[in-house]
Amino acid sequence: MGHALVSRGLELVYGGANVGLMGALADAVLEQGGRVTGIIPEALVTKEVAHPGLTELRIVQSMHQRKAQMEELSAGFIALPGGFGTLEEIFEVLTWAQLGIHPKPCGLLNIAGYYDHLLAFLAHSTSQRFVSQAHAGMLLVEGDPDALLDVFENYVPPTSDKLLDRSQN
Repeated sequence: MGHALVSRGLELVYGGANVGLMGALADAVLEQGGRVTGIIPEALVTKEVAHPGLTELRIVQSMHQRKAQMEELSAGFIALPGGFGTLEEIFEVLTWAQLGIHPKPCGLLNIAGYYDHLLAFLAHSTSQRFVSQAHAGMLLVEGDPDALLDVFENYVPPTSDKLLDRSQN
């Protein structure tokens, strides 16, 4: 993903950690000469081991400030395989997109089918009419970084302002 971002002239904005997939992604972008901005709450600087070699590291007071700055600085949002924090962050920005707070693409990099079970659950949520078809299509999914970025480039948010179509029973 890091190489794909840099090859397209895209910058990385992320949570600022030096560990896990996010740390590896930041390192890959930096190794390719790309720009990386990390945003990390002060309380997590030592807990998450803030990355010391970023282009820019912003230390904020709270997770809310972190996510607000990440949304403001980002052109789109991609979740790599991850845990609770990853899911919480991608679903929050996806919900913001659903509500029309931003028109930016949101996606999952579904490496080796990591998100297959989650995608099955989301299809179930749609079939049960908790998520509209239009909004279900807002979550872009690919297994390859370049394919996902291609889909991002062509993304057009849905125009419906309804959360659900009540005319279908």
